[in-house]
Amino acid sequence: MERAIEEIVHNILSETNSQNRDNISRTVSYASFYKRNPEIRWAMLGSLVSRNAGYSMCDLKGDWLPRMLSADTRKHLFLTYERANWLIFQDAFPQLLLYEYSKQQGIPFFHLLKCLGVSRFMEVEWKRFWRERDLKRLCTSLIINEQHVIEKPVIKDGFYKRRIFSSVPFLLQDYMHFSTVLFPVESGDVIGISIHGFKKTSNRIETGKTLYTILFESKWSEEILSFSNKVTHTGSRHDFERYIYPKKKRETPFLRVAFPVIKHHSSNRVDWYKKNMNTEKFYGAVKPLHKICLTDWYRQKQRQLKIGILLKEWIQHA
Repeated sequence: MERAIEEIVHNILSETNSQNRDNISRTVSYASFYKRNPEIRWAMLGSLVSRNAGYSMCDLKGDWLPRMLSADTRKHLFLTYERANWLIFQDAFPQLLLYEYSKQQGIPFFHLLKCLGVSRFMEVEWKRFWRERDLKRLCTSLIINEQHVIEKPVIKDGFYKRRIFSSVPFLLQDYMHFSTVLFPVESGDVIGISIHGFKKTSNRIETGKTLYTILFESKWSEEILSFSNKVTHTGSRHDFERYIYPKKKRETPFLRVAFPVIKHHSSNRVDWYKKNMNTEKFYGAVKPLHKICLTDWYRQKQRQLKIGILLKEWIQHA
């Protein structure tokens, strides 16, 4: 029995490591899992948020941002996106695979989550989901978990705090889409939200819950899912910009051409969940959706960024 458990854990970790190679493999793995298990909605949400991380990464090697940010700043920004997304995948994907294995066997194996380094919080939530099949609660639980997973090693880590969250001006954080997630559709519209206060865990959780609402409970749901199904993720913003501006030339590269594969170290994971911690407060209803079609905002944002860069260059050379 012990050997069988070791084998399950080994296979899951091995599969996770092979899929956690870069932004492209993560995005595709989440989406493939969702197709096999559509009841695990977080996987689709994870895939779409991962697409956005790819766009932000490729911007750093595009036609415009290198004219505004130093090579050093761009390198650190890339590492911030990469580290956060790697950590989330390393924690979440084993959970998904263990659920899939449990489903195939017809019995829950969630007691093995601790062998995979997953929080006790998620063990309770997976067991609850197995009994109650509350799709939305499980997705919210995974959102709560992922945002706590990155809190200490990324958001509060000395290196990222010093080099990124304290040194990059907040306006630039807005441009970098730290707090904006876009869901493109084939009509050329982009649906999404832009929020402030990225550094606060509760704000990031509320963002995730709002994105869930847009993705699964709004009039845009079908079109967003259809786009992600049809359009291959390359990391380049051109994947969706060609629908907004049909004649626009590519301004950002393919991710796998622009960036090397990063070798990550697994830091000693400490369970973020503490006994008697009030996590129920995170399950409240989200605010009603308001102005989620961001197409005009996106066009304006891109214009502002380019004008700002051209103005800076003009002043420097005047």
